[in-house]
Amino acid sequence: MLNKILERAIKGEFVLIAEIGVNYYDVAAKLGIPLMDAAKEMIREAKDAGIHAVKFQSYKAETLAAKESPSYWDTSEEKIDSQYKLFKKFDSFSYEEYKELSAFCEEIGIEFLSTAFDIESANYLDELMNIYKISSSDLNNHPFVEHQAKKGKPILLSVGASNADEIDKTLEVIRKHNNQPLILLHCVLEYPTPYEHANLNKIVSLKERYPDVIMGYSDHTKPDSQGDVIKTAYTLGALVIEKHFTLDKSIPGNDHYHAMDPIDARNIIAGVDFVDRIRGGYEIKCLDTEAKARNNARRSLVSASAIKKGDVITHEFLTFKRPGTGIPPNEIEGVIGKRAALDIEEDTVLQFEMLE
Repeated sequence: MLNKILERAIKGEFVLIAEIGVNYYDVAAKLGIPLMDAAKEMIREAKDAGIHAVKFQSYKAETLAAKESPSYWDTSEEKIDSQYKLFKKFDSFSYEEYKELSAFCEEIGIEFLSTAFDIESANYLDELMNIYKISSSDLNNHPFVEHQAKKGKPILLSVGASNADEIDKTLEVIRKHNNQPLILLHCVLEYPTPYEHANLNKIVSLKERYPDVIMGYSDHTKPDSQGDVIKTAYTLGALVIEKHFTLDKSIPGNDHYHAMDPIDARNIIAGVDFVDRIRGGYEIKCLDTEAKARNNARRSLVSASAIKKGDVITHEFLTFKRPGTGIPPNEIEGVIGKRAALDIEEDTVLQFEMLE
């Protein structure tokens, strides 16, 4: 199985995960094609856009939500006001379907994963993916977290709507059973997340508090035209970005209205590539590309008047002018008191071989 997420993240490279979730149901309805075809089409579009991994959601409504569980999303965008009713619409896939999707991902070269929401799906997904994703909603579900940790695979852990002590305890549960790489995803459990609620500085705090994990961000804001939300998260230290994915943001309901489409994904990847180019390295030194400008823009000691051979050099003989191809001004004390080895015309850039 592919392992693009960890391969890139461990090297400090950007990773973009397309959270397809269950959006393929609506895409299938809009295009008039079977669910499996729609899911594969979304995977193919994600791959073509340069996305590194796709993620689904594996659950059955009966094991996920009580029938009286209320909504927590924007009901002006998604009209269904019951979690159970919404999840029931999108829970037909199980092991055989995800096995087919995992094989398809392997075939075209994009990593497959799915968030498990019950023991059964956590078990059958084990053979289908390299990394477990634990939802923010299960952060305090320690028995379920422990069950997934015991699989011995790397973990993506979203920490939306969580306090620091809760994250500490969940990490303790994971580390008791699992020493594999762990990716912590900052997340705001608000659908959609207004830009002013994105709270991206929390990435810095999480990185400082948990220095041994890889930082990431699960984004629920509506895509902005320049990808500034994602680029900012990346510059603050989030290497792994997860964002909902659709082929049509105008599809009403569920997770389409705050999802990225293939064009958004391309813009995000291009934007991060640009950020990488302008960030450069960390070493404090003159760049090779600055060498010519450095020589021409800095100053040298220059004769302020004509100097005869044998004259003792004094301050009166000297001034400072560009270019910086002669004796640098910071060497002036080593020049004062020396004698001219030859006649020097006024406005000459001085060299050490002119002195004795």
